[in-house]
Amino acid sequence: MPQVDIKHAGKAYKVDLDPSRPVRDLKDQIYQQTGVPADRMKIMIAAKLVKDTDDLAKITLKPGQPITVIGTAGPLPKGPSKPMVFLEDLPEAQLAATRPPLGLQNLGNTCYMNASLQAIRTIPELDPALKEYKAQPGASAADPDAAFTQSLKTLFGTMREKKTAEEAVVPLVPLTTLRRVAPQFQEQDSHGGYSQQDADEMWTQTISSLHHSLRPSGSAKSFVDQYLSADLQQTLTCDEAPEEEPSVKVDRVLKLDCNISIETNQLMSGIKDSFDQKIEKNSPSLGRTAVYTQKSRLSRLPTNLTIHMVRFYWRADIQKKAKIMRRVEFPFELDVFDLLTDDLKAKVTPIRAAVWDNLKAREDRVKLRRRTHKSSRPVVKAPGGDEAAASSGSATPMEVDGVEDEAEVRKREGEKVRELVRAAAGGEPEPGTNWSGLYELSAIVTHKGPSADSGHYIAWTRQEGSDNVVPGEEDWYKFDDDKVSTVKKDKIQALAGGGEDSVAYILLYRAVV
Repeated sequence: MPQVDIKHAGKAYKVDLDPSRPVRDLKDQIYQQTGVPADRMKIMIAAKLVKDTDDLAKITLKPGQPITVIGTAGPLPKGPSKPMVFLEDLPEAQLAATRPPLGLQNLGNTCYMNASLQAIRTIPELDPALKEYKAQPGASAADPDAAFTQSLKTLFGTMREKKTAEEAVVPLVPLTTLRRVAPQFQEQDSHGGYSQQDADEMWTQTISSLHHSLRPSGSAKSFVDQYLSADLQQTLTCDEAPEEEPSVKVDRVLKLDCNISIETNQLMSGIKDSFDQKIEKNSPSLGRTAVYTQKSRLSRLPTNLTIHMVRFYWRADIQKKAKIMRRVEFPFELDVFDLLTDDLKAKVTPIRAAVWDNLKAREDRVKLRRRTHKSSRPVVKAPGGDEAAASSGSATPMEVDGVEDEAEVRKREGEKVRELVRAAAGGEPEPGTNWSGLYELSAIVTHKGPSADSGHYIAWTRQEGSDNVVPGEEDWYKFDDDKVSTVKKDKIQALAGGGEDSVAYILLYRAVV
């Protein structure tokens, strides 16, 4: 490995050069000595410009070989602002955060439950609410919903606190109590084993049990009403008697349906199909059946919005739920502005604009950080010399010359948004309400196979981003029962459908903050 002389701005630096490494690595070495960023650096050896694609091994390099560097230097890279920490020295809570999350063992056709619970577990407000949950004495024996909620508290606590990721958790108690709450999950196949079930029915039952049992401390509303329920205003007007007074009602809904027809290509178009419909009913003014237009709009948005892709329908000829394979694209960032009532549109418009501005500013700051070649998390030294990033779930602010602390910037951005929210709400807003109409995809339950009661269900959950990741570009976890792996965003995009492979069935969106 020859030692070469780097010459820049009248100064010389000695660097050990490994010809087997790419030119980019040499530029990083030079940057460490001179402060010239790699993207602004030109290297010349023997009066010849060296390109990033060149092979250094094919260039004759002698000890003391002069290498000329052209480029304007910036500030020299700084060492870590915090001392290096070894994994074995981390507190258990921080050490656990460096491990991948735990999977759930399949107890015999229970992938429908495992996938649903992994996705539901990503609701950020749920874990604190379950920690506080205390069933009334004796309630679990008499109240299956309370027993199921208690079992989820125990299960999620075990998944959160388990000290090793080598073994999956066995969800036996939730499964047993689920079958008490909803006997249809006790159905057996012709071989005497438990049958595969519909993940949407599992999801609905879980939310129903939480709605019945889980109430945040000091709140008059249930957890589900606060954080998972939307208000849907339905207006009926008679097409044949325009003078007839329209009827208006408001229903509380726990999910939105995306109907899939031969013309459905996008998630939003499928939802809109269910929002504007023609129906027939008796007209009091005409004294007969008439055609009405039913227009549905959202008058209240939850912080967590569930969307059900209606992919299954009953086929009488085969006595099964058949599957619609059609490809339907879904967004990673969902804007539901067009689905709102006019009154809510007027309230969310300034808030929505402020949140969009914040997202764009965050993206710009990420790009600036990437140019500094710095990490947004403290460096952790693992046994054997490998480096890892330690995190307790939130990114450590990165110190970059000329860039304000990210946590402080976001705190200031958030306060400006909260001021707009208070103005729209006429005071302190109701907890669990999304006032921007903007969501980001946080979890998906997919189905693979031809029918709802067969095949295989998998959960996919978005990893929490860091200050160094553009919003929406995070990696994802894939929960295939006890097998947990990391996948890139393009794999999630491939879940839109078009065949019998894994296809999005339930989507969970989280309010952008």
